[in-house]
Amino acid sequence: MTRNDREMTLRFMAAPTDVATIGGGVRGGRILEWVDKAAYACAAAWSGGYSVTAYVGNISFGRDIESGDIVEVTATLVHTGRTSMHIECSVASADPRVGTFTEASRCLLVFVSVDEEGTPTPVRQWEPVWAADVARSDAACARTEVRNRITAAMSDADYSGTSAALNVSTRFLAAPTDVNWGGKAHGGRVMGWIDDAAYLCAVRWWSGEAVTVYMGGVRFYRPIHIGQVVEVQARLIHTGRQTMHVAVHVYAHWPREGRETRRLAAHSLTVLAALDVNGDATDVKPWTPQLPKDIALDLHARDLITIRGKRRPAREHRMVEI
Repeated sequence: MTRNDREMTLRFMAAPTDVATIGGGVRGGRILEWVDKAAYACAAAWSGGYSVTAYVGNISFGRDIESGDIVEVTATLVHTGRTSMHIECSVASADPRVGTFTEASRCLLVFVSVDEEGTPTPVRQWEPVWAADVARSDAACARTEVRNRITAAMSDADYSGTSAALNVSTRFLAAPTDVNWGGKAHGGRVMGWIDDAAYLCAVRWWSGEAVTVYMGGVRFYRPIHIGQVVEVQARLIHTGRQTMHVAVHVYAHWPREGRETRRLAAHSLTVLAALDVNGDATDVKPWTPQLPKDIALDLHARDLITIRGKRRPAREHRMVEI
């Protein structure tokens, strides 16, 4: 691990336990855990205190990372608000026998500095000087408008009412191994749960292998504590020619208080591509909504595509329209 005043780089080897359950490369959820850890380290170093993940912007997954690859995750502070830190994160990997690193993923995370009571606290301000830094700071500011539009659209979407859409869920207790240094489930772990549930939904619909190509609008609403019951609900809301768009909600509650007390902890949209036996993107069975709520959510997914842009890079050699 290396650091300077506003940059943190973590370097390690991808392990066999990091790869997908059924062959392939490292799953998107594990990459998101790495990204969150590097970004947290950067935020903590800059703020000098505890920080929480507030938002993770659009993240697309490029080339596969294989078990045994050397992985380099670099987190760089690019903009500060009054209590927030905007951190750009890139993930690159290399065959250790060759040593040439190639970028696999990049995204922007927003962390908020908080005190012991969880109240946001002001952070040291950063004023960019060099042209490249000014450009990155300006780009982070420009993304704020898009982020707000995505957040508003996702908040307005109504998931109540009768639905015929495929809906899968996982349920488990938050364990001590899930928590960060503040005693709460760290954002990367939560994103890993989101990715797992979205994957289950996609492969059940497609009846074949699938891979995460995009995750966006990841919003964290409240912390998850050790011992709480975590429920992750994934629902298919739209299909493209080769993709499945899955909305995921994460809820948590204390076992002694009952499921009726559960509260929303996080929300995200994940896009997965259907893969054939050779690992290439292939056409997927279309989802044609019939009920009013399902039709509305299908339109919601189409609106999000328009907001963020129609094309995103997927895994290497698997360019798909999402």
